[in-house]
Order: sequence, then structure tokens, then C-alpha cells
Amino acid sequence: MSNAQNTGNEARDMRPTRLRDALRQARIEAADRTGVVVELRDAEVARLEILNEALDPLFAEVPEQVDLFDRGVSQGETPRLWIDVVAHVVMGRDKRIYRFVQDTRFGRIVIAESHDVPVIVDAVTGYVARRMIEREHAMVATPAAAEPVVEKKPRGRGIGMFVLGFVLGAVALFGLALYASLKNF
Repeated sequence: MSNAQNTGNEARDMRPTRLRDALRQARIEAADRTGVVVELRDAEVARLEILNEALDPLFAEVPEQVDLFDRGVSQGETPRLWIDVVAHVVMGRDKRIYRFVQDTRFGRIVIAESHDVPVIVDAVTGYVARRMIEREHAMVATPAAAEPVVEKKPRGRGIGMFVLGFVLGAVALFGLALYASLKNF
């Protein structure tokens, strides 16, 4: 019976040690995976920043009064290089391919996809040119939107209407008071 108890105690003592070792090993593996994920994200951000620098000459040519573009790298869960509100560059699944996409009301469309920075720079250049032409057409189509036409009314007319309303209200009140006093007699 003594041997059976010792064997049972040894088994209980061995399990926690093995589980403890397994948990420690699992934590180490999770930390390694997290480190790899962080390194991949840092690599994505670095590649997007390289592309961002390659786009500097393009955006230097955009006139200051054109405020369509808001370029910058966002470092969220999925790093992105934003060109404007609806278009951005994101890294592909292999983390080496650039994917230039635009969000539309019908879903996301891929404008260009390449491993090469110059190809994406050309695609962004074409996109920026198209957006600027769209802006020009919108400005020409609605010239009244720039300066709204306000119809001016003479001030004297508004004051005259107020005085007329005041006089009519006073006469109506006087008439009501006279009617009430005659009714009581």
C-alpha cells in the first residue's frame, strides 16, 4: 500500500511540473510569435515609408489650393499609406507587394499591384491627376456654389410690416375690450 501511495504521489507531483514546463514553453513560443508579428508590421511600415518618400516629388507639384489629398502612414493593425480619404496603399499578403486600392460605394477596387515602387508611384500619379481633373470639372459645373447669391430686401419694408401688425393687434385688443364691457351692461 505504501508503494501504491508513493506512485500516486509521484504522479501528482510530476503532472504539475510537466504542465508548468509546458505553460512556460507555450509562453516563450507566444512571445516569439508576437515578436515576429511586430517585426513584420515594422517591415510593412518601413516599406510604406519608402513609398511615401518616393511620392514626395509628386505631391510637391500639387498646387497648395488643392486640398483633396491627405497623405500619411497610419500604423494600425494593418499599416496603410493614405493618399486621400478613399485611396490608400497596403502591403499584400506576402508583405512584399504593394497594393494600391480605392474604396468605392460598390466595394474596394485594386488600382495597381506590384513589387516595384516606381510602378506604384506611376499609378498614384495617374490617380492624383484624375482626381485633380474631377475637381476642376466640379468647380466649373457649379460656379454659383463659390459665391451664393443673396437677395437683398429693403429694411424699411420689414419695419413697416411690424408697425402695421402692432397697430392691427392694438385695434383688435381695443375692440375686444369694448365688446366685453358692453356685454356686461
